[in-house]
Order: sequence, then structure tokens, then C-alpha cells
Amino acid sequence: MRAHRPTPELPAHLEELYRRFPLERSLAHDPLGLVRPLATDRWHAEVAGIFAATLAVGNTTAIRSAFTDLVARSGGDLTALVERAGRPGPDPGLEGFRHRWIRSDQVGYLARRLHAVSREEGSLESAFLQGFRGPSGFAGGLDALARALRGPSEGTDGILAPTGYRRLFPSPLEANRSACKRLTLFVRWMVRTSYPDLGVWRDVPTDALRIPLDQHVYWIAYHLGLTRRRSRTWATVEEVTQALRRIDPADPVRLDFVLCHTGISGDCPKRRDLSVCGACAVRPDCRMWRGRGAA
Repeated sequence: MRAHRPTPELPAHLEELYRRFPLERSLAHDPLGLVRPLATDRWHAEVAGIFAATLAVGNTTAIRSAFTDLVARSGGDLTALVERAGRPGPDPGLEGFRHRWIRSDQVGYLARRLHAVSREEGSLESAFLQGFRGPSGFAGGLDALARALRGPSEGTDGILAPTGYRRLFPSPLEANRSACKRLTLFVRWMVRTSYPDLGVWRDVPTDALRIPLDQHVYWIAYHLGLTRRRSRTWATVEEVTQALRRIDPADPVRLDFVLCHTGISGDCPKRRDLSVCGACAVRPDCRMWRGRGAA
């Protein structure tokens, strides 16, 4: 099959998609909409953001419900949950919490790791920068952040990580070359100063960001010719980001929120449906429509 390449008009069409997009409508359905009111300073933003990003599994309704439940169990202050995690024993308020395969003991251990990071590194940004400033750049930053969140293999203060906990924080430098969607999403929230992101990290430039490659962004990117790869790996992240960097070198992931929610909202039905696709700004560029009639 002939490779599907981006059309020369794609940058202009993506800009039109961005210009038309109802950000507020989609923010109301995104976990970031719940994080923003809690992000009163960098630490509050980091804590709320990493819990929300870690829970970003499944549909947005379930993610927001789980995050709302967690905030309620913390007493409305997730940093207080982190502070309590420095004490011995599990937090009774977390008992019974579950979201998909993420359990209360894993959430409690994440709180313990955040408490340790706040004492050892000062912030999650500092942990990220340790790897980011090395030869692996952004991937190295994600690796350092993942390692800080996992903690030492022998456990924190003699307490072993719960079963499955460490797999919540993959690294792009490991053998499976994970796309690391949730950590990449977290970093996007922290770095970008443009709405709707939080912009609380000051030492990571926007042009270094990589695309958080969820299933919706991947599907649209593939059908617009931004990648030829058939799986979501770190190599695909780099390929899509590089394609977007040619459109916006200073802010290559600016379109991420719009692309993601174009899929989530049903604005992209992922099939030929003229009643939905007819008004889409990027329909002329789409693999399913390009060179075909409207029927």
C-alpha cells in the first residue's frame, strides 16, 4: 500500500481545527479540568497532576470519577495525603479505593514516594531535570522521573512497593520502549504555559516536549500521515512529535489537547461518516477521505 504522507495543506488545516475547537467544552470532560483548581503552586500542581495522570486509564468519565474520589478521600487536599504518607502504616482513608487495576495500596505508595521526593529532590521537576540534562534529553527526563516515582527496588523506609506498582511508571529507555503516555501527559501539563496547561515548571522548554500518544492521538496522527508506524512505541512518539515540530517548532505538542479530544468527543468517528466528517477541517488530509468522493 502506498504510504500516506501529509498534504502540503495540512498545517493550515490543523490550525483551522485548533482555531475552531471548543476548548472549554472538552476541558469540562478532561481530568486537567479537575487539576487546575488544585494547582495553587508548583507542589500542589505536581501532586494533583501526578495522581491524575497516573489514574489516566480508560475513558475520561471514569478517570475524573476516580480522581474526584481520591481528592475526597484526601480531605480535599492531596498534598495533605502526601504529608500523612510519611507516617507508618496505610492511610485508612484510602481503604477500598480502586480504579481499573490501580489499587489503594498502590496509590498509598505513590503518596509515600511523593513525600520522599519532596524531601530528597524538592520537586518532581528537579527529579525530571536530572535526566533531562543528560545525553538522552526528554527521554532521559522521563526515565529519571519514573525512577523517582518507583523508588528503590528494596522499598521506601523498608516498605516494599506493592505488586504491580512499579509498572505504573514505565521508561522510554527500557527494552519495551514504552510510549509513556501518562508521564508525557503529566510533563505537558507542567511545562506549557498556554491554556489549558499549568505552566509551573520553568526549566524545561516547550520545544523539548513530546506528544502524549494515547489511542485517539495515535489514530488521528496515523490517518493524517504524521506516522507510518502501526504501534504506539517511543519511536512513534518521536516520529509524530517531529512531524508536529515541523508545523510548530516552538510548541510541537500545542495540538495535543485538540487532537485527543477530537477523538474523545466523537468529532472524529474513526470511520467515513459525512454527517460528522463533513465539517472537519482536516478531512481533505485524512487517509479515509483523501482522493475519494463524499459518498
